[in-house]
Amino acid sequence: MKSVILNTVSKTLLPLLILFSVFVLLRGHYLPGGGFIGGLIAAVAFILHAFANGLTETRKLLRIHPGFLIPVGLLLAVISALAPILVTGEPLMTGLWHDKDIAILGKIGSALFFDTGVYLVVIGVCLTIIFTISESV
Repeated sequence: MKSVILNTVSKTLLPLLILFSVFVLLRGHYLPGGGFIGGLIAAVAFILHAFANGLTETRKLLRIHPGFLIPVGLLLAVISALAPILVTGEPLMTGLWHDKDIAILGKIGSALFFDTGVYLVVIGVCLTIIFTISESV
């Protein structure tokens, strides 16, 4: 699609949508939100960029194949789910929290790492599906 307006808007919205998706991810272990919704917002940002600028430009922007994010996210989610069993002997997916607050993030715990894994998986799956469909058309 060759639209000056869409091209300009997509380049402006991409960083804002990515920032908003990270915000939704980080607030997700305290309030509604989290990895799934944050991942969808980030995927929509890249899909909008692909519609406006073409798939090759978006692939250059990503630098890695989105399918690589899927196993990385799954590994992070599984490790964070198993950490309570391995570290403290607690049941699966019990929340582990760091004692001290960290600026901007607040308390860091296993829920944040699980949400981050989900975030990466959702981005990887959505972009892989959309890019595969776009390549075949």
